[in-house]
Amino acid sequence: MRIFMAKKIISYIKSAADLITPHEATRAGFVAMALEKNFLASPFVEQAKILKVLASQASVAKDLLSITELRDGLLTASGLSDKSLNYLSDVDKKNAINNLIECFLEPAGISFVDELVYRFLIVKGDTLGGKTRNLAGALGEQKFLRAMIASFDLAGIAYQWLDSESHTWKLATDAVGIEKRIKALHWRDRLLYLNLKVPLVTKEGKKVDLILLNGDKAETFRGSDSILTHHRRYIALGELKAGIDPAGADEHWKTADMALKRIRASFEGEGLNPHLFFIGAAIEKAMAREIFEQIQNGTLSCAANLTNEEQLAMICQWIIGL
Repeated sequence: MRIFMAKKIISYIKSAADLITPHEATRAGFVAMALEKNFLASPFVEQAKILKVLASQASVAKDLLSITELRDGLLTASGLSDKSLNYLSDVDKKNAINNLIECFLEPAGISFVDELVYRFLIVKGDTLGGKTRNLAGALGEQKFLRAMIASFDLAGIAYQWLDSESHTWKLATDAVGIEKRIKALHWRDRLLYLNLKVPLVTKEGKKVDLILLNGDKAETFRGSDSILTHHRRYIALGELKAGIDPAGADEHWKTADMALKRIRASFEGEGLNPHLFFIGAAIEKAMAREIFEQIQNGTLSCAANLTNEEQLAMICQWIIGL
């Protein structure tokens, strides 16, 4: 089965050009990212609206101190992050608010409310930046998982998923939105994990994006005897790079290629040769040639462009068929 499925997808990618991300997919990826960022920003915008309403009750900037509900908003506008508050005393926090009022809000005169809202949003923008830093990766994983789930459903394959929040295995009774919480998938005698350290490979704390193993879900939680410590149980390991910006495409591929070389060397040292694969969203001409050459010479067993629905479907079928 492994050989058949590998040949099937390799024949589907007939040239390096098939792997290149078209302009339309790049544009759609940027639009999707922008939309998701706006969704993430919505709570901050709503908070700013409420902040403005409450602050408008004050006649002058100093009056803000008497509005209890504004304390957290004032702390944020003063430049303090939620994390920093854990290290500050009440006196420190009071001084920060007083500095905000004296140095910035009072000099703004009658526009002190707008000044407060602007400064609140600037600091919250930093928080939003942290949330969106790994957004591309998260969206890419979710797209891949939706394709895997759809492949299971269409093939009538029963599966379970590991909830990253509760750390429990769940039946696939309701698949709506679960791709945001999946840490692993289990079907038949196969386990597919996302973002795990592989003891044989992971010497410096780095994780492998996608790991396919032969075994039962109960074998994962056995401490030193975990399935992850049994080298022969590894069927395939892959890298998923979901960044859509063409400017960073080459760097993403170099990082993935280095990771795959490290995986290959580690397993070859044990006399093992699991399948290696790559899935990328931004694939430019030069890297497409390298990826295609690796498919042809067997360095990579499989590859796909994440923005290409047909290739994504094919690599999911390939994984399920291993």
